[in-house]
Amino acid sequence: MDHISAGRRSENMRRIQAENTRPELAVRSALHRMGFRFRPHATALPGKPDLVLKRFNLAVFVHGCFWHCHGCKRGNACPKSNVSYWQQKLKRNVERDAHNLQQLRHLGWRCLVVWECETNNPSRLRKRLQTVMTRFGNSPPHTL
Repeated sequence: MDHISAGRRSENMRRIQAENTRPELAVRSALHRMGFRFRPHATALPGKPDLVLKRFNLAVFVHGCFWHCHGCKRGNACPKSNVSYWQQKLKRNVERDAHNLQQLRHLGWRCLVVWECETNNPSRLRKRLQTVMTRFGNSPPHTL
């Protein structure tokens, strides 16, 4: 049984943001400091990528580890109440992610998924972004 009232649970869920989350802002800041420019929240593309670097034909998704079932400690945690609901919901999220990535690739977009846990260490995040952009053949305009 859940120890939080239905009203309080509803309020908690309502406060969860879909845009401008802390991990997303960390990725935006890192890319910006590296000299890359982007557009946030491309609603016209499948899956509404968090960031789009049109010049490089790159769609970036910043996924929360829990919501998108990452393999890390936080991504493997499942709520103890209403388990069947959460398992189905999280499974649908993963399936939708795969479908959106497939659609974007079919449209000719490159896709990058950055996990929430990767944003906890700014230097490691920056190194990963530099590696990815170099692999795509686009080195940063400048480095700090």
